[in-house]
Amino acid sequence: MADHITVRKSAGTWSVRAGGAVLGESSDALELVEGDYPPVIYFPRGDIAMAFLDQTDKSTNCPHKGDATYFSVVTKSTTLKDVAWSYEAPKEGVARIKDHLAFYTTGDVTVEEI
Repeated sequence: MADHITVRKSAGTWSVRAGGAVLGESSDALELVEGDYPPVIYFPRGDIAMAFLDQTDKSTNCPHKGDATYFSVVTKSTTLKDVAWSYEAPKEGVARIKDHLAFYTTGDVTVEEI
């Protein structure tokens, strides 16, 4: 793993909301810190209402984490495109984030400790 990335179990319980709906809550979330970037919370897929997420064609590559797959969140009134991502086969140093999802915290998506 790159020496500027740490992954650890996040303290507390976390929730993610989109378009006013709760997509998930977890007390098993992971916190990934990469360099000077703000921490990112990764939710276990089992704690997310996956019925609201649709995988898209978008993918990106991080030299330290691997290939990211993206998801849109479908709400009653809109589709929030590519607001979630997951590393299906993360690199060895960050293997703990496999089967987890992270979310861009835009105005329509919030991730917070509850």
